[in-house]
Amino acid sequence: MARLPADLDLLSGYPDALREEALGLREAGRLSAILRDRYPEKHAITDNAALYRYVMDLKRTHLRQSAPLSKVRYSDKIAAVRQAFGTHTYVSRVQGSRLKASNELRIASMFKDLPPEFLQMIAVHELAHLRHQDHDKAFYRLCEHIEPSYFRYELDLRLWLFAEQGAG
Repeated sequence: MARLPADLDLLSGYPDALREEALGLREAGRLSAILRDRYPEKHAITDNAALYRYVMDLKRTHLRQSAPLSKVRYSDKIAAVRQAFGTHTYVSRVQGSRLKASNELRIASMFKDLPPEFLQMIAVHELAHLRHQDHDKAFYRLCEHIEPSYFRYELDLRLWLFAEQGAG
């Protein structure tokens, strides 16, 4: 078998057959078209205030008993392809003689321009970290409970980014 390109790292963990098929579709110029047909819509959640409302609505619907969120922001600093698509941080600050703790979610700014399903997938992922810090079975069960198509969206997001890498 030929050595697969390094940019297939986005698809690491997936079977070689899927990775080879994705590479073949990208090289044939068809992968982007397939995904754009599957996800033709754009969302209007392009600023931090709208993102905060969107994430808080998801939290109120599915994770009412979880710790409160103090911030939800888009971030230009998240290296989306190399490190993460979003981050969940627990921040502790000393204010006088008191310790103030807060949960913050940051989502890569690239999600402003991606289909709404991908924004939902990353928001669900980061919200699940309010209950489970590690990416274990319970974490992914919660993601799938909140968004039944979570795994489909995650794979398609990775395929979308892989297709974009090949176009550039």
